[in-house]
Amino acid sequence: MKIHNIFYLSLLKSYVMRHKLLYLDIETVSCMKHWDMLNLEWRQLWEHKSRHFAEREKGLDSAAIYEAKAAIYAEFGQVICVGLGIQDHDKFRVKAITGNEKEVLEEFFDLVEKSYGDARQAIFIGHNIREFDIPYLCRRAIVNGLKIPPSLDLSGTKPWEVQHIHDTLEMWRFGDYKNYTSLDLLASCLGLPTSKSDISGKDVGHVYWQENDLPRIARYCIQDVILTARVYKRIKGEPGVSDQDVVYA
Repeated sequence: MKIHNIFYLSLLKSYVMRHKLLYLDIETVSCMKHWDMLNLEWRQLWEHKSRHFAEREKGLDSAAIYEAKAAIYAEFGQVICVGLGIQDHDKFRVKAITGNEKEVLEEFFDLVEKSYGDARQAIFIGHNIREFDIPYLCRRAIVNGLKIPPSLDLSGTKPWEVQHIHDTLEMWRFGDYKNYTSLDLLASCLGLPTSKSDISGKDVGHVYWQENDLPRIARYCIQDVILTARVYKRIKGEPGVSDQDVVYA
């Protein structure tokens, strides 16, 4: 790890310890570049997993569905980027952790454990993090043989027992769990500018596997962290985050 990154993460830990608020977003891709790179057992497992996907009805084959969908399932995907944001007085500091999945998870978990210890003192903020980001991180931690920080381990908990996860999707639902609202749609509805990135979530796999451009994915992830902060503060009636407020690692 570069000295600059070590310094910035140490600085980020001090901000987290003071403010206890951590904005979070992850980016995931399939574990393999192509479906035909899976061994026979994993091909059969994917066939079983995807047998009821809507794409089957559109006539797409297993290879095409794998490239389109595998990244969203922790059994078939991997974490390549964790985007973080901290409100530090009038500045909003952001950082992307990228690289080998195990190293990304270790670095993120180290930040969480050293900042919060065993108590659930943290407040994690994100869009759909209760149903996607946090469960995905925990499942991939187990796959990689890593210990899950207690503040992230939601297994066996009831919804009313989890007070330290502030999910902007749930905040917008107001108890209506039949509906899913994307971050960009919610931002637009609230009159906020959407992500300035030149890619969207559906492009991440292509950019990673075909273009080998992880920095581009990191920039996209960070833009979503900033947008999440703006949405969260808008819902809470708090002052927003301007472009001038953002400090990049």
